[in-house]
Amino acid sequence: MLEYCGQGKVYSLISRRRFQQMEVLEGLNVLITITGKKNKLRLYYLSWLRNKILHNDPEVEKRQGWTSVGDLEGCVHYKVVRYEKIKFLVIALKNAVEVYAWAPKPYHKFMAFKSFRSLPQKPLSVDLTVEEGQRLKVIYGSLSGFHAIDVDSGTPYDLYLPTHIQGSIHPHAIIILPNSAGTEVLVCYEDEGVYIDTYGRITKDTVLQWGEMPASVAYLQSNQVMGWGKKAIELRSATTGNLEGVFMHKKAQKLKFLCERNDKVYTSIYIASVQTGGSSQIYFMTLGQNSLFSW
Repeated sequence: MLEYCGQGKVYSLISRRRFQQMEVLEGLNVLITITGKKNKLRLYYLSWLRNKILHNDPEVEKRQGWTSVGDLEGCVHYKVVRYEKIKFLVIALKNAVEVYAWAPKPYHKFMAFKSFRSLPQKPLSVDLTVEEGQRLKVIYGSLSGFHAIDVDSGTPYDLYLPTHIQGSIHPHAIIILPNSAGTEVLVCYEDEGVYIDTYGRITKDTVLQWGEMPASVAYLQSNQVMGWGKKAIELRSATTGNLEGVFMHKKAQKLKFLCERNDKVYTSIYIASVQTGGSSQIYFMTLGQNSLFSW
């Protein structure tokens, strides 16, 4: 279910649907989501959602408020990547990766660009980088490690396989580092992170080491990485891996990153706390420059 909270009121916007992932793209007037029992990729129009609160535009009320991206089902994860004036949408499916590109008016939708099927590993997380402004590469994480696909040739190859870990791994995040011309990546898995380039070479001897196993890891616009553990939330530098802030929980709980919203003073981080019985609560935190302030 999707709700809006404001001025002491709660408005039900979308009911009886579960949401796995969501992101607001204000410039495109859409909320992009993985939603429903079949984990479809669906776009909701912000003007339609806004009108469900204000009820001041009869024309918007008549229109269908959402559209699907292709006929994709079984979506696991997506990432919106902006390069110059192009917005790419890269999507991890059960055994494939799809790349879409935004087509402006009169189409005003994401259209299929590239498709990579029958991959040797099941993608669990995905990203897209533009190497030195020229070469597109898909990077995805699986139970065995991290892999890349050259978009032009369609050739997949292994980037980093943590052979020092017995069995499968949990890939948390793929972070394309700023000021690296799209060629340097921080890959986070289990309780650590490793710095590599897009050919799989280790670029730093430094290993980002979390204090405890995080349930969720996210990159923030402040060039910091956040990890949500059961006992604490850690804030670390994406460049060095150094600890820059920590927030201790009052009680152990599993938290999942949803999205980041930014303004001139604070960065707001929205987190879902998974409770028993299938329900959840939404919290947000505010960040200072180098430390956590409140939630």
